[in-house]
Amino acid sequence: MSKIYYCPIGHELEVFDASQKLSLPLLLKGPTGCGKTRFVEAVAQKHNMELVKVACNEDTSASDLLGRYLIKGGDTVWLDGPVTQAVRKGCMLYLDEIAEAREDVLVVLHALTDYRREINLDRTGEILKAPPSFMVLASYNPHYQSKFREMKPSTRQRFVSIEFSYPTFEKEIEIVAHESGLAPKSVEPWVKVAHHIRNLKELCLQETVSTRLLIHCAQLIKSGLPPRLAGEVAIVQPLSDDPDVVTALKELINLKF
Repeated sequence: MSKIYYCPIGHELEVFDASQKLSLPLLLKGPTGCGKTRFVEAVAQKHNMELVKVACNEDTSASDLLGRYLIKGGDTVWLDGPVTQAVRKGCMLYLDEIAEAREDVLVVLHALTDYRREINLDRTGEILKAPPSFMVLASYNPHYQSKFREMKPSTRQRFVSIEFSYPTFEKEIEIVAHESGLAPKSVEPWVKVAHHIRNLKELCLQETVSTRLLIHCAQLIKSGLPPRLAGEVAIVQPLSDDPDVVTALKELINLKF
């Protein structure tokens, strides 16, 4: 497996190393497409740790994460869920968008994210203690959560937290150029466009131009797609369905290119 590319934007690597040594859970806060998941994948590879990912949503139940009994060939067998697997094997557990998880899921995770570091499997009668190598990481987007899906203080305060944001202008050029294969000079105008759109509060975008969208745009251009078309399908259309907003974004890109 090739080395995962990750460009630090702050002190996140140092905070991770300290948290891992102390067996502290780590929460990554930041907007969509700013590199939270890439960071997790990179540190897992760096420390040679198996990574178990869980995409949290309102339909995910505690049984989905811990496990359940299934009928196989006439026999009833227990099947571990991803959280139980991670604890048994001492893996890195990544809970993506933890604020979207149901309340029963968060209750289960409480004992994993405090001094107990354990899960209680009622159905099997087991109490599993996490080995020293086990670590919990979670992510959420504070700007995306509705008032009904905000993280409770009792959950947030179980974690050491790192705030992620979009990279600086120079670092974003470096990242997009590396990931797309375009020359930095070709990438720079697109990064300028992204920074301009991020400052246009009057557009009332629910999410703004992420580094991920910039990379997609640059990759399409590298593959031969005309720049204006690449900008429309990789940036404009993913950002909004509002005809007026789409028109405004298209005109902005057309002026630049």
